[in-house]
Amino acid sequence: MAVHRPIRTKLLIGLGLLLLVVAILCSSGLYATYAYRGLVKTLSARVSELPVAAELSAQVGDLRITLSELHGVHAAQRLQAHGFIAPQQEQLPTRIWTVRDQFRGQLDEVEATLGRYRRQLEHKLQSDIEIADNQAEWDTVHRIEAAMGRVRGASLDHNWMLENDKIARLDGELASLQTLVAELPSYLHARLAGFADEVRGEYRTLIIGTWVTGLSAALLFALFVQLFFRWIFAPLKTLVGGSRRVAAGDFDYRIRLQTADEMAELAAALNDMTARFQAIRDDLDRQVQERTRQVVRSEQLASVGFLAAGVAHEINNPLASIAMCAESIEGRLCESPALGSDGPSQIVLDYLRMIQNEAFRCKEITEKLLDFARVGPVRRQDTELGDLVQGVIDMIGHLGKYHGKPIHFVHGAPVVVAANPQEIKQVVLNLLTNALDSLDDGGLVRVELTAHDGAAELVVADNGCGMTPGVLQHVFEPFFTRRRVGHGTGLGLSISYRIVADHGGEIEGHSPGAGQGSTFRVRLPLAGAAQTAWTRAA
Repeated sequence: MAVHRPIRTKLLIGLGLLLLVVAILCSSGLYATYAYRGLVKTLSARVSELPVAAELSAQVGDLRITLSELHGVHAAQRLQAHGFIAPQQEQLPTRIWTVRDQFRGQLDEVEATLGRYRRQLEHKLQSDIEIADNQAEWDTVHRIEAAMGRVRGASLDHNWMLENDKIARLDGELASLQTLVAELPSYLHARLAGFADEVRGEYRTLIIGTWVTGLSAALLFALFVQLFFRWIFAPLKTLVGGSRRVAAGDFDYRIRLQTADEMAELAAALNDMTARFQAIRDDLDRQVQERTRQVVRSEQLASVGFLAAGVAHEINNPLASIAMCAESIEGRLCESPALGSDGPSQIVLDYLRMIQNEAFRCKEITEKLLDFARVGPVRRQDTELGDLVQGVIDMIGHLGKYHGKPIHFVHGAPVVVAANPQEIKQVVLNLLTNALDSLDDGGLVRVELTAHDGAAELVVADNGCGMTPGVLQHVFEPFFTRRRVGHGTGLGLSISYRIVADHGGEIEGHSPGAGQGSTFRVRLPLAGAAQTAWTRAA
């Protein structure tokens, strides 16, 4: 099929159709033009015969008039002979010779005019119409030439003008000659009378032929336009539309063409390029996610180390109490060889109870630390933010460096979000430790948890050192920190920003200026809205 041919072949086919249309239109126009030119030339050539024929007829009439003068001269001579008029011996013969010379001159003019008429008839007319046929004129011209030959032969007699019978015969020849000359325009007039009917059929045929060729050219041009649209414009439009969709980010879209030409090869190349780009993008996304998990894990381990360093002191206090209680029991037991029949004393019971309480306290602290450090598969589950935030606050409360820097937590009804608890704990820990680090002694951190407009909103505000606009502009950038060297990685807020974004939420910071405190606001979709958003993203 032609649709599977190369574009060069299609263009040649289209060019051939276009040239055929031009050829049809040109041939039709040229035929009509040449037909019109031939008609005009034929008419102008035939009509130009009429003045010559009229002149020839007038000249033959002049010859007869000249002969009539000879009749008058001879009549005058007869009247003189009978005495009816006075004799004029010298004037009449002179008049006869004058009329003879005039007759010969007029005869020469008639022959010259007949020669001009003959030359016009000899002009070959290239036309098929009836008006171009001059055979009848030629027959008449031959008869006129024969008559002229007889007249010329009679006029060669030296004394023909002196004899009436010769003059009468010559006048008869001139009469027949005048009749023949008068017939010449009659043929053309007769043909002109039927010319309208003849030409009407011809120009009707010409009009019909012009309409047929015009419609044929229009149909061929329409076929050319349709083929050009199917072979060139439609595939090109598909290519442009597909390229725009891919450029807009729809990398799953593939361009499909029903041709097997160069455009189909281009579409296949674009599809291959899109597939390779999609594979590279997916691999990069996987690597970014893996690296992000590693960075989060590193930050989490750093936070665990930070918490472990602070919690170690707190664990030492209950361990010291346990050791002291154990030593006291040992001393009591050593001082008293027998406890008596009533069992252990109240003091022993109190020490044992204290040992249990302090041991459970150590277990609680270590469990919280282990729970924060626990790394499992990245699964999102319904999580009550109030309990999660309170747990982080309790864990931070064991750090001795933050004693004297209270955290005021305000929340109402339970707020449930679909989240990864470990990751959200990391966000809350980063915000709280940053807020506490910015406080001076006697400062306060206020944490507020609310839910409205389908989202949970966590606000961490402090009245600490605040931030300048320049610091606020870079606060979420990786490795940006205002802490002293060795007291932070600069990744806490950057990782928090990434975690919140991965959960479909938003995090933003605000500060009126240096020394005026800071506020960080985190918005996370509630459980139902978050599940819908993740389903669409997947």
